[in-house]
Amino acid sequence: MSAADLHALTGAYATHALDPGESAEFERHLAGCPACAQEVAEFAATLARLGAADSVVPPEALKTRVLAALPTLRQEAPRTAAPPADTRRLGRLRRGWPKPALAACLAVAIGTTGVAVQEHREADRARARAVAVQQQQDLVADLLAAPDARTATGAAAGGAGVGTVVWSAGRDRAAFLASGLPAPAAGRTYELWFDDAGTMRPAGLLPGGDGTLPLSGPLTGASGIGVTVEPAGGSAHPSSAPVMLLSFS
Repeated sequence: MSAADLHALTGAYATHALDPGESAEFERHLAGCPACAQEVAEFAATLARLGAADSVVPPEALKTRVLAALPTLRQEAPRTAAPPADTRRLGRLRRGWPKPALAACLAVAIGTTGVAVQEHREADRARARAVAVQQQQDLVADLLAAPDARTATGAAAGGAGVGTVVWSAGRDRAAFLASGLPAPAAGRTYELWFDDAGTMRPAGLLPGGDGTLPLSGPLTGASGIGVTVEPAGGSAHPSSAPVMLLSFS
């Protein structure tokens, strides 16, 4: 594949549209091509924003109004007259149901309530994830739009996957974009570090091999970043050899 062809693959790579052989060849090219690294970082940030655009978070005011109205709403209309004969007969029939049938109905009612509660919790968690993703995307977009924004890209040890760091000295912030890194083993996670003249400062956790992570802490004093594999929850100091090192230069 010619150099001109490789330069044209930034969009396809960012959308994971390349086959494994093409992806590996492009990653070798990407490690030495700052222009393509910049395009891949911008594509990744834009695609993340487009993906989040499909998710809609209900306005908080809607939940507040519904909860406020509950005490004033009747769950069942009051009975002002004796029920008709058919209803009385139905009540007698219900009282005559065998206990196993009543137990089955009760189990269905309890199960339905449990499903509703679980779905409500899942919806709350999904909304929280959507808000977190949107905040990350906004930060990366802000960094890319900074007048002094810079990027550095490198391949992971062994050539599996690529990482890009985006930083702005003026905003004193940085973010890391990962693509195609091997998924950590169970109970392990990727941890990012600021390199402060040889002293590694924790900068955040990246659970998977793909994603965006705004780095925690100021950029001031750091000469680059490192990536290691650590126990779930992270470590105070690196406990393994770095899988990637990227310099702010």
